[in-house]
Amino acid sequence: QVQLVESGGGLVQPGGSLRLSCAAFGLFFAVKDMGWYRQAPGQQRELVASITLGDITKYGDSVKGRFTISRDVAKNTVYLQMNNLRPEDTAVYYCHAEILRTELSPANDKWGPGTQVTVSS
Repeated sequence: QVQLVESGGGLVQPGGSLRLSCAAFGLFFAVKDMGWYRQAPGQQRELVASITLGDITKYGDSVKGRFTISRDVAKNTVYLQMNNLRPEDTAVYYCHAEILRTELSPANDKWGPGTQVTVSS
């Protein structure tokens, strides 16, 4: 059983910063792409940022220049540094990972339970 464990959410004032972390635990061969998505009330889940094994990154338009995604491959962990936060960044943030259970198996999508980020004065 593979689990994604998220941490780092919370309440922050506009202009503030937060750092999210997500680690994959369990029995698997490797983790391919990792990323963060978010979902605000009444809205669809959207990509925030993603990162490949080769450190190729992709960002949603609304967070470019403010958020930075990084990963520690050895620790199967992905990080999201969020700076200059805005009220519209308020959402539940979900970690996503593509898990390879064996060297030859196809990648399986895995989601974390979500962590709340609230930006408010």
